[in-house]
Parts: sequence; C-alpha cells; structure tokens
Amino acid sequence: MPKTRHTSETPATHWLRQQKIPFGEHPYDYIDHGGAREAARQLGIPLHQVAKTLIMEDEQARPLVVLMHGDREVSTKNLARQTGAKKITPCAPDTAQRHSGYQVGGTSPFATRKHMPVWVEASLLDYATVYLNGGRRGYLISVTPDILTGPLSAKAVSVALGAED
Repeated sequence: MPKTRHTSETPATHWLRQQKIPFGEHPYDYIDHGGAREAARQLGIPLHQVAKTLIMEDEQARPLVVLMHGDREVSTKNLARQTGAKKITPCAPDTAQRHSGYQVGGTSPFATRKHMPVWVEASLLDYATVYLNGGRRGYLISVTPDILTGPLSAKAVSVALGAED
C-alpha cells in the first residue's frame, strides 16, 4: 500500500465532493512519459483497470473525452463510426489542455473547462472500481463505474485496440 500523502483539491475532486460522490485518493510519484503504466505499477493495481483520459476532436474540431484502459489504444475509426462523426483525431497537447483545463498527464474527465461529451470503453464498466486521473499529475482517484455513466453522462463504446488479457 502506498504511504498516505496530503492531497490538495483539484477541480475534479471539488466537483466530486459537491456532487457528494465518494472517491478514493491514490497519489504516486509522477514520472514523465510513465503514464497509466507507471501509476498502476506504483500503486499495485491492474493496468487494465486504470482509465486513461484522452482529449480528441472530430472533423469540425469539436472536442470530446475518451476513457480507455491503460493498456489499450483507441481505434479512432471505430470511435468515429460509433459516435456519428466522420473523423476523430487526438488533440495536440496544448489544444487538449485548452479544452480540458488540465495539464496533459493530469487530465481528469470531471470538471473540464469546456463541456465535452464523454465516451467510455464499455469493458471498463465491468469493474467494481475504476482508477482515473484526479486532476493533476501523480494523482489517481478511484470511483465506481456508475459514476461515469450517471453523473458524468459517459456513453459506452467498444473501440479498444490491443491484445485481450
């Protein structure tokens, strides 16, 4: 178990508290380009249970959020097909930061600067607990998946690329 550290409020945790949504806090030592893999390793949790928060945009530059397993990539072609877009591409880091209000590597799907539709890989919803970024680098939070489809209004899609566990 990681040692307990003081964690400061982020827009995401503020929003969760306002909504009276319970969540766990899981700080870890952020490492550049370590991503979900490094967070899972340090916290001793399965990488497949960690959700990456990705900011993408459609062909009209409308932003959207995608929550994907830490060990999978997004099929943008399948995502476009399932969301009714013609084309979806990842945002450049500065564009993602402008849309979300979070620094890349610390992006949370909660309390983003711009209201964006949220899409979640359907198989993430099978877990009792999902781990995702809490709004800053080196800080994951854990929630039940019903928070994603309920208060966050995420819609399920099946767009994961990568070998199955």
